[in-house]
This record gives sequence, C-alpha cells and structure tokens, in this order.
Amino acid sequence: MANALVVIETQDGHLRTASLPAVTFGKQLAEKSGGKLSLLVIGSGVDGVAAEAAKYGAAEVLVADHPGFKSYTAETFAPIVAKAAKDKGATVVAATSTSTGKDLMPRVAALLDAGMVPDAIAIVSDKQFKRPMMAGNVIATVEVSTPIVVATVRQTEFKPAEAAGAASPIAKIDATAPGDTRAEFVGVQASKSERPELTEAKIVVSGGRGMKEGKNFEQVAALADLLGGAMGASRAACDAGMVPNDLQVGQTGKVVAPQLYIAIAISGAIQHLAGMKGSKTIVAINKDPEAPIFQVADYGLVTTWEQAIPALMEEIKKLKAAG
Repeated sequence: MANALVVIETQDGHLRTASLPAVTFGKQLAEKSGGKLSLLVIGSGVDGVAAEAAKYGAAEVLVADHPGFKSYTAETFAPIVAKAAKDKGATVVAATSTSTGKDLMPRVAALLDAGMVPDAIAIVSDKQFKRPMMAGNVIATVEVSTPIVVATVRQTEFKPAEAAGAASPIAKIDATAPGDTRAEFVGVQASKSERPELTEAKIVVSGGRGMKEGKNFEQVAALADLLGGAMGASRAACDAGMVPNDLQVGQTGKVVAPQLYIAIAISGAIQHLAGMKGSKTIVAINKDPEAPIFQVADYGLVTTWEQAIPALMEEIKKLKAAG
C-alpha cells in the first residue's frame, strides 16, 4: 500500500492548474496500491486555494499557512513537505515538473533520504515508474529502492484532475518558517502577457531560427493572438537572441502538449521534438521539404513563413467572421 502526498502550487491566490496532472498521478498511484492521496498547500492566506484543492477527490487537504510562506523559496518549503510526508506516512511524494517542482523536489528528496524519479510519465507500481531519456527516444523503467519515493510528474502525460463529488476534509498542520536559511526572497521580475501560459495553452504557435530576426516574431505573436494561443520558440531562436529564453520549447526548455502546435520555420531538431511531439495535432511550415519536423507533423506546408503566415491569418479571420 502506497500513500501519496502531492504538493499543490499556488498562483495569484488560486490553485495553479499545472498541479492538476500531479493530482491525477497521485490518484492513479493510490488506486493501484490501495493507499490514500493527500494534497499539500503551502502559503500565506491560502484558505481559498485549499478550498479549490478540496474539490479533486483527495482523502484530505493539508494546509501549511504562515506569513513566512507568502513567497516561495525551496529552503522554506522543502522542510514543510518533508515533515508532512513523514507525519502522514507518505511513501510517494510528488509535484508537477514545473520550474517550481524541479527546484523543490530534489531538496525534499535529500531531506527524506529518498530516491527520486524526475519527469515520470507512467506508473508501473509504487516503486517503478517510466521516464523519458535521450531526448525522449528511450523510455526507461526505473525502480526506487528507498522506503520513500520522490517524483516530479511530466504534466503533458497525465490528464488534469477533474473536480469530484464531495469536498475533501481540510486540516491545518503545524507550520513555522525557518528563520536561519541562507536564501532570501528578494522579488520577482515577470513579463506581463495576455496570452495563456505556454505549458498550459491549448494552442501554441512557435517560430524557429528561420524567422531570421526578432522583429519577425511579431507575426508569430499575431498568429498566436488570433488563435487565442501561446507563443513559443526553438532553442536556436532563443540562443540567437530573437526572443526571450522563457519561450523556449524543447528538452532544455518547456515541454508542451497542446491540442494544436504550429511550428513555423523550425527544422525539427531532436531537442525541440522532445518538447512538443506529444501535441495532439502538429502543423509544420518550412521551406525545406526534407526538414525533420515533417516526420512528426500531421499537416505540413512547404513554403516560406512570409507567404504562409499572412495567408493563414486571412483564412482564420474569414472563418471567424463567418461565425
């Protein structure tokens, strides 16, 4: 029997939807092993987030509420996660593979002296999990021998949890922010955007090095906005300084799996494919008919982006006007 503890992220006073695939992971694990699922919310003034989390069918929602948790740092959050795991007898502790999850969970694993499974994509048993390697070309089955397993969950491989029937009970846990950490939260510099979060968008439009220069990404952005989607980019475009690095899709960037992925002027290097080949429908636009991107695309258009984007936008506008 495996009891699972899933860490819930917060954003602007609400439950971050990126955490919902990890909730699904926890539910599947509990069902397989006959254990129970607990959710953990950490923050300051997070009663509303706890109420949201209670809708997803866990056995309980644990709340660590303290003014010292107003802003996230791994040094303050990790001891709370580790303590909650020990107190509740959790044998698997998980979070989504977001930037926060990747930062937090290795520290939790160290505190628990636990083996860790990064980027889990499937559950074999409470000790065995599948994860991608070699840019997704190899799927490994890994077995953890420690009493407690810590995992991060690739959100593109688990469906977001859906609200269940009755609300889960909510329990406050003792939480005191350590005052002797070496890390101090200074501030966040975040770029404001009306577009959806890249890893959570249903439509993603990405541009590559073939866009030639940064100002040409304005057309990629215009197409994304017209479709109500997010904008992404290849590593080559980011490395060339055309767009910010936080737009990078790929093995060393963000992994996405939207309903629709449009790759414009992207050749399709293995590194990029590892970050988007889970997309439901892939449309590739490239002037090179031999570009590797066409091997994974559902629809391919061999032409230049200068011709394709205006024509595509015109047709989309016509469809929208027709209702």
